[in-house]
Amino acid sequence: MRYFCVMIEHNISLKPYNTFGIDVKAKSFGRFESIEELETLLSERDTETPIFILGGGSNVLLTQDLPFFVIKNEISGIEVVHETEKMIQLKVGSGVEWHSFVRYSVERGWGGIENMSLIPGSVGASPMQNIGAYGAEMKDTFVSLEAFHIESLELHQFTKEQCEFGYRESVFKRALKNQYVIVSVTYQLLKNPIINTTYGAIQSEIEVMGVEEITVDTVSQAVMNIRRSKLPDPKFLGNAGSFFKNPVVSKEVFAQLAQNYPDAPHYPQESGEEKLAAGWLVEKAGWKGKRVGNCGVHEKQALVLVNYGEATGSEIYDLSTVIIEDVQSKFGVTLEREVNIL
Repeated sequence: MRYFCVMIEHNISLKPYNTFGIDVKAKSFGRFESIEELETLLSERDTETPIFILGGGSNVLLTQDLPFFVIKNEISGIEVVHETEKMIQLKVGSGVEWHSFVRYSVERGWGGIENMSLIPGSVGASPMQNIGAYGAEMKDTFVSLEAFHIESLELHQFTKEQCEFGYRESVFKRALKNQYVIVSVTYQLLKNPIINTTYGAIQSEIEVMGVEEITVDTVSQAVMNIRRSKLPDPKFLGNAGSFFKNPVVSKEVFAQLAQNYPDAPHYPQESGEEKLAAGWLVEKAGWKGKRVGNCGVHEKQALVLVNYGEATGSEIYDLSTVIIEDVQSKFGVTLEREVNIL
């Protein structure tokens, strides 16, 4: 095995590395830009210290100092691995910023991920929780991924079936949690894209834009406009995007809700269940724009919890707990956190 030069630091603040801007410390900290550097970090680590892999830090709430070896994923690169007249497959480094990859594809006219523009985080996080927005999910374009096994130091390939994707779920959040480091993801995009403007306010935003020809770039720009109008920039106001998952409930639970709230947004599922809008539930419960100490619910988007500057992770977690309990008592629906809590 060839060793690469890597640096392991100790007692490092993670404030610059999480979008909530929470100031906690990691027991030790390292970075890797290649599989070889990752292998070296894992080989040289204190095996008694648990590992936590950090990507863009956009889907995590840090509630305490971490007694972990935090490893920052910075693997870059986008390469074509297969191409035909109709489609193209791209292998993308897991440290690449997700939105940068979206724009890279959109600018070349390749379709499939444009509805997921401006989702924060890295490519490596996209299969972890099967990210999605505006009628699209990552699994729709996913082909395979490569992941490095932490204990055996072996590189493994995973197919879509092996990843067991669900709504904001994958095998890496369940059975294989903390066992692998995703190092690359391969996606298949269309050269003659199927445009989807039916979800949310995309179509109306395109009309406002006054665009005659609707392309993947048009859709991407519309999604960016919508998201920027509702979502705070983590550079100025700490947040992790959508904090709660949209709950999926039985027909019976939805029927009860609809009796009292016939305007409740809902989306029928293939299973016969109904997906509800978590943001609507939080807003209807009266939490939109409410501030509690150093944190609160964003004034324009009830799904987003924000750090007004000095909040601790525990304060934000406690606020989310109160919101979950309140929504449950008022609507009989239990919200689930989308972010990872540490």
